[in-house]
This record gives sequence, structure tokens and C-alpha cells, in this order.
Amino acid sequence: MIVYPNAKINLGLNILNKRNDGFHNISSVFFPVKSCYDILEVKESKSFCFTVTGKFKNNEDLEKNNICVRAFNLIKDNYCIPNVSIHLHKLIPIGAGLGGGSSDASFTLKALNDIFNLKISNSVLEKYSLKLGSDCPFFIENTTKYVKGIGESMYKFDLNLKDYNIELFDPGIHISTKQAYSLINPKFPKIELVDLIKKPIKNWKYNISNDFEIPIFDMYPLLAKKKKEFYERGAIYSSLTGSGSVVYAIFSK
Repeated sequence: MIVYPNAKINLGLNILNKRNDGFHNISSVFFPVKSCYDILEVKESKSFCFTVTGKFKNNEDLEKNNICVRAFNLIKDNYCIPNVSIHLHKLIPIGAGLGGGSSDASFTLKALNDIFNLKISNSVLEKYSLKLGSDCPFFIENTTKYVKGIGESMYKFDLNLKDYNIELFDPGIHISTKQAYSLINPKFPKIELVDLIKKPIKNWKYNISNDFEIPIFDMYPLLAKKKKEFYERGAIYSSLTGSGSVVYAIFSK
């Protein structure tokens, strides 16, 4: 089976507070970007095998401790399935805020579920995926969601961007999520993001923000420059996604 784990962008991202377990509660709208994707092949095999190729196959750790391998082991520990061969062709930038690794993990879970007819519900798959990463549950249904908590609380969100194009700028910078969070002073916004994003898209520029932008843009002025360039080109909205480093822009078609 060949599947195409896609990227996501954050339409707004508020860091609300730090939890007792060290994680942070967030508020964000996750939007799937189907035009940016990895290629993942999963098939039954006599012995387990994982290989990775692609532009963003960047180090040995990607193979030794890959999240796809962890996803397979999670299912194998709970269901009687044979070994598989997994090949990942990595095209989504790593450490870019696009959720590429999380998507790979969730698509691995879904592929195993389909190949072996395990009949695991989406709600159970989401619980499994949360063990692999806080962004993973989103990619099970892979539709626009209003996300709270550490990623485990998701609500369907009706948002149609079919009349718009999304452009991604990848500066080739790997930003550590842990480091990015260390730069944030969490706070609750005066108006909840879910209410702001219901406003016309032309108003997003003035109302919707990503809390990571100020510290990350201070560290990497190129990203702030690119956002400005996007607006100069006529973008309706532009923002850092996740903790970066990718900056995206939304244009009318």
C-alpha cells in the first residue's frame, strides 16, 4: 500500500499555559496542506524492514528511531500482525512546523489498519497516535480542526479555502520545538482564536497571530522579511506555521 502523508499549517497558534507535566496547552486551527507530502509504502514482509530516501533524509537517527517504526511497534504490541516493510520517501522539511513526522506516524497507523483489516476506529487510532506525538491525532481524520490541549482535544471546524492558493517558504532552517517553547511566555488571549478565525479572511492579518513569531523572527530575521514580501506580493494572510521555520501565505486564486 502506498499513501501520501501530507503537511499541515497552523492558522493562528496561541500558547495558553504550561502544564504540570511540562507540556503546554495550545489553541490553534490545523489545516491540511495536501499539495505538500511524503510518500510512504507499507507492505507485508517476512522480516521487518524500514528504509528512507528523499530530499530530507538527513541523518541516521531518522532510520534508527523513526516515528514510523514506533507506530508499527505500537500496533504490533496490541494486535497480532506479521512483519512489514516500510519505505519512507521524505519530501516534507524536518523541523519546519509542517507536522511531517506526525503525519508519517498517523498514516503508518492507518495503513496497517487497512492492510490487515484491523477495524480500529478513528477514535482509537487517535488515542494510539497521541502516544507518538501531540500533533499526530490530527492526521487520523486529516481534516480542518480546532485544536486545544496538547493536541488531544480536536473539534471539527468548517473552513473552505478552495478559492485560495497556499504558498510555503522553506528557509532550510531546523528549529527545535523544545527550544522554541522555552522562548514563550504563555498567556490567554483576550478573544479566543476560534472566534477570530470565523471573521472574513481579509481580517485575519489584523486579528490572528502565532505566538512563536516574535521570538523566532528575532532569531531569524529572514523569516520576518519573507512574511513582509508575501504581503507585498498581495497575500491575504501570512504566518509562521507551528514553531517554524516555514512561513506560509494565502493568496486569492
